[in-house]
Amino acid sequence: MPTHVSPPQRRKFLFTMLGGLGVLIGAASAWPIFRFLSPVASGSGNDQVVVPRSEVAAGKAHFFDYRGKPAVLLQPTPGNFVALSAVCTHLGCVVAWQDQAGEFLCPCHGGRFSADGQVLGGPPPKPLETLVVELDGDQLKVG
Repeated sequence: MPTHVSPPQRRKFLFTMLGGLGVLIGAASAWPIFRFLSPVASGSGNDQVVVPRSEVAAGKAHFFDYRGKPAVLLQPTPGNFVALSAVCTHLGCVVAWQDQAGEFLCPCHGGRFSADGQVLGGPPPKPLETLVVELDGDQLKVG
């Protein structure tokens, strides 16, 4: 029984195997990129978050999760409440509240936002997303 394989058959086999391996590596590399670029499915979770008014002191910020993303509730002046997305509009980093300056700072590239979410400086192209907040007794309802 002959076991000899001609060089063209061997070459064809190797090219087929390398091509299949290339397709597998390409698919494995493309999957994370596809997941990053595809829109996030909105969960069936609660569309409204309730925060006790006592947790948001004047001049302070209270961070929480809203629809699976970081958000912030603050009271820039007594009795005035503002709810914003805590995700920077530049590259998606989570902003930090600066008590002394009374503004948000993005730790990634130095983007600065006012207490109402407007861009004060840095690379962010647009303001922070504003969320609806209403006062209901001693509760703050966001969403």
